[in-house]
Amino acid sequence: MSVRNTVKSIQDIMRKDVGVDGDAQRISQLCWMFFLKIIDDQDQELELTRKGYHSPIPAELQWRSWAADPEGITGDALLGFINDTLFPTLQDLAHTARRSELDEVIAHRARVVRSVFEDAYNYMKSGQLVRQVINKINEVDFNDLADRQHFGDIYEQLLNDLQSAGNAGEYYTPRAVTTFMVQQTDPRPGELLFDPACGTGGFLTSSIRHMRAHYVKKPADEQLMQQSLRAVEKKQLPHMLCVTNMLLHGVEDPSFVQHDNTLARPYISWGKADRVDIVLTNPPFGGKEEDGIEQNFPKQFQTRETADLFLALIIRLLKTGGRAAVVLPDGTLFGEGVKTRLKEHLLQECDLHTIVRLPNSVFKPYASIGTNLLFFEKGRPTREIWYYEHRVPADQRAYSMTRPIRLEHLQACADWWGGAERKGRKESEVAWKVDIEAVKARDYNLDWKNPHAVAEDLGDPAELLTRLNAAEARAHDLREQLKAILQEALLR
Repeated sequence: MSVRNTVKSIQDIMRKDVGVDGDAQRISQLCWMFFLKIIDDQDQELELTRKGYHSPIPAELQWRSWAADPEGITGDALLGFINDTLFPTLQDLAHTARRSELDEVIAHRARVVRSVFEDAYNYMKSGQLVRQVINKINEVDFNDLADRQHFGDIYEQLLNDLQSAGNAGEYYTPRAVTTFMVQQTDPRPGELLFDPACGTGGFLTSSIRHMRAHYVKKPADEQLMQQSLRAVEKKQLPHMLCVTNMLLHGVEDPSFVQHDNTLARPYISWGKADRVDIVLTNPPFGGKEEDGIEQNFPKQFQTRETADLFLALIIRLLKTGGRAAVVLPDGTLFGEGVKTRLKEHLLQECDLHTIVRLPNSVFKPYASIGTNLLFFEKGRPTREIWYYEHRVPADQRAYSMTRPIRLEHLQACADWWGGAERKGRKESEVAWKVDIEAVKARDYNLDWKNPHAVAEDLGDPAELLTRLNAAEARAHDLREQLKAILQEALLR
């Protein structure tokens, strides 16, 4: 059976269980089970390749011990083991004493396991159905490169399903968008790359794929790349999905994905040692932070709007010469008050060289608001801003779940970009530039409409009104004729 069919059959089994309600719970349930299988497959490989390595998970709780045998425990015994032994133990998994570099690796992996399970939950109520799911998962060998790559595609589709899973959609950025942002930012092994609101890890996986395709030539490059990744996620479900995603993409130690709120740390405490070369992120927008979080920020930036706080922090976190690509809503571009002060700070500290304007439908069905991709570099003030208006392909009215944005849709923008130095850019019907003095004159309003857009000709208003009146008169005549016909029929 193919990996895709295996995953589909797992989902079909889970739909029979009365304890699992909806896509978000089903994906959460699948995730902790996949996580245990993936990390155990990885542990077994490490035990063979690294002398002295042992899994941080106690032997009796390793997947190979209780789940690998298709005739193993099932029913109430399996359910009791999961709820009363497996979860409590992994949620309180002890650190290994750190006496060597190998012990450090084991300790980090123990921390990953504990962080995944600290807020995880077993939703399934039928031990028999749990056993059926486990047996299906065992059909995938995560140490087999072909299986793992194929499953990576399936896992990506599972994450994509989050877009229709209620509020869980906020954790997922369309992969065409993350890939494009990574492609234009061009991260390299050794550059510290940070996503302060990483969700399910889309920017991280896109960056890993990009660097492996272009820059990772030997094991030392791979090690350098993995050691340079940084990420934080506030909520349990996306954190668990992200950690599993990292394991699936061959990251040996995903403990760099912290389960925390980046904004909860005082702004001033982020010092030089915390500076990074690259920030790639889609911070949550439209939401409000909990009371008191804004007090962590300087007075001029204090707000409960999450996206604004993240933008202020991103500017601080970048090294001189560091670069960022950030997804932000239209409201950030035209907003006033704190938003104005924040944009003034951004344009003074950074070169905001490009804004790619996306149509409202890119994030459907989770959100239907205009979004923008802001690309900037820290260390010199902005002199001019280039805008590029991405349009939905001519053969469709909008992006949707069945016809989402794809990387090839953004190729025209990549072609226009002008390489790493952004040279040779030209204005066109979808591209224009704005001088910084014009931005200042409009009180740092960045919401500049396309000056080359041709307004749709809707016709002469007087003529349209005449045609409307004629159509209404015609409709009235038809109603009277129909009324007469019906009355005549009733009298017969």
